[in-house]
Amino acid sequence: MPEVAATEDGRTGAGDDFLGVGRSFTGKCWRVRLADERLGMALAQRLALPEIIGRVLAGRGIGPEEAESFLNPTLKALLPDPCHLIDMASAADRLARAVMAGEGIAVFGDYDVDGATSSALLYRFLSAVGAPPRIYIPDRLKEGYGPNERALMRLKSEGAAIVVTVDCGTTAFQPLEAAAEAGLEVIVVDHHISEPRLPPAYAVINPNRLDESSPHGQLAAVGVAYLLVIAVNRCLREAGWYGPRRPEPELMQWLDLVALGTVCDVAPMTGVNRALVAQGLKVMARRTNPGLAALADVAGLDERPGTYHAGFIFGPRINAGGRVGESDLGARLLSTEDPVQALALARRLDAYNDERRQLEAAVLEAALAQLGAQAGDSSPLVMAVGKNWHPGVIGIVANRLAERFNRPACVVALADGVGKGSGRSIAGISLGTAVIAARQAGLLIDGGGHAMAAGFTVAEERLDEFRSFLEERLTAQVGPEGIVPSLAIDGALSLDAAKPDFVAVLERLAPFGVGNAEPVFAFAGARVAKADVVGSGHVRCFLTDAGGGRLTAMAFRSADTDLGRALVQSSGAALHIAGRVRADNFRGREGVKLVIDDAAPAHHTAPAGGPARAS
Repeated sequence: MPEVAATEDGRTGAGDDFLGVGRSFTGKCWRVRLADERLGMALAQRLALPEIIGRVLAGRGIGPEEAESFLNPTLKALLPDPCHLIDMASAADRLARAVMAGEGIAVFGDYDVDGATSSALLYRFLSAVGAPPRIYIPDRLKEGYGPNERALMRLKSEGAAIVVTVDCGTTAFQPLEAAAEAGLEVIVVDHHISEPRLPPAYAVINPNRLDESSPHGQLAAVGVAYLLVIAVNRCLREAGWYGPRRPEPELMQWLDLVALGTVCDVAPMTGVNRALVAQGLKVMARRTNPGLAALADVAGLDERPGTYHAGFIFGPRINAGGRVGESDLGARLLSTEDPVQALALARRLDAYNDERRQLEAAVLEAALAQLGAQAGDSSPLVMAVGKNWHPGVIGIVANRLAERFNRPACVVALADGVGKGSGRSIAGISLGTAVIAARQAGLLIDGGGHAMAAGFTVAEERLDEFRSFLEERLTAQVGPEGIVPSLAIDGALSLDAAKPDFVAVLERLAPFGVGNAEPVFAFAGARVAKADVVGSGHVRCFLTDAGGGRLTAMAFRSADTDLGRALVQSSGAALHIAGRVRADNFRGREGVKLVIDDAAPAHHTAPAGGPARAS
């Protein structure tokens, strides 16, 4: 029986190692993503696309019936009726009545990008309909994640009759009990995995409630908030709230916020999320949000924004306020209409992001030193624990560790006998479920999350017990074979085939993300003509091949890894290189660049029956 390995998008692939790569410089085997060659060819012929693009579609499980919708995701076709969600109708009616009666409304948001965009979205909509709310973002270090009783009582004392929690609240039992006793109505808008018991709120809108039948569990909190905006707007329209002096707002103008939050929360790029992000990126390109426009200018972005820019240019800067600075800066930036204020906020966030990078580098170095011996063990989890580590960067470090060790990773910052922890997972393994189970078992002070990410608070003396619990739960998910790291390859290209017209066709498959992984292509027998280390540990390469093709490439954050060292020290030796082909529009150029994911010595040729080459 052939070996089966879990691929980067949670699928499995069986058969020979592609290009003979059984262990690459990152420790992965290379596997063909697509099992059904005929489906790929059929899709290419039917859609008049290059064969290799048909392969990419088929490799993501796209059949002939849904191919057109996949390539052209529209809100008209994919956006559901908001009121299919439990509690949506009652929440929308209550908020609409609050707007018309002039009641005080507050929005309590999380301090990450999903929380900031959700808060800004509700602020912009409610302001447009005549009821600007108070935004409250808790301090990460002083208050922690989610609603707390003191903050809720403060909002009530300031005149709030209703509090809408966004990207939090599903497991905030005690604070919401206190709010209910005080007569404060709370509407929870969330997407995190719930428990059978729900908090005593006026409404709990969450596609991942255990009693929910919605097929849209992939929504980020900002996507759920957008459905709430649609529902409230409909209630106001039906009540006659709009007229010549109070025009109905155009809701699509805020899709840039929805796209940003969805991308940064690593929500699956499937179903309705594809439409929300695809249309939202178009709105983002118009630069109508002063905060995003200022952030683009501060970051030096001078090309049309895509999911990469949302996730790696905007996202880290907006997150930086909550991580190492002032938690509400991101929501304030995205809410303001004042370009001067937006520029000042963007500059502060950019400075905080620089500080975040330094803190992250220090914690990552310490974590790697601690975990060095775990690289080859069979545990399904790596966990690093340290004192005086900044809690604001442990989530990013956990993500770096998950990428490096090819398994779920947790990082815990200890202080005064209590550990603040953050975890990141890999495709196919739900870390959030395991953390929630640990909290229910009494091992944690608090904890929750979703499949790919989790947060928790644990007493120092229970850390070992918690680690053992997680390992047992994750081992059950992985199965007896353990984690076999692999890289899914969509096809083989020559360097000369990586041209702007090919990238333009490839971009029809965007937006990319979980559930629709950005295509990875292999370049067989390429040579590194020149390589150097640039920026913060990135390796820049200039590739050539036997056919005379040339391509500029970058292996990010790889200088101190086996991959980066191999690229720099290749001395012109032939390598099989795998990566993602992207447009290079920097400063107006029309070129192509390769983002290198992996490489291996070119000791073997492609196996029989491997992916068709595009050359």
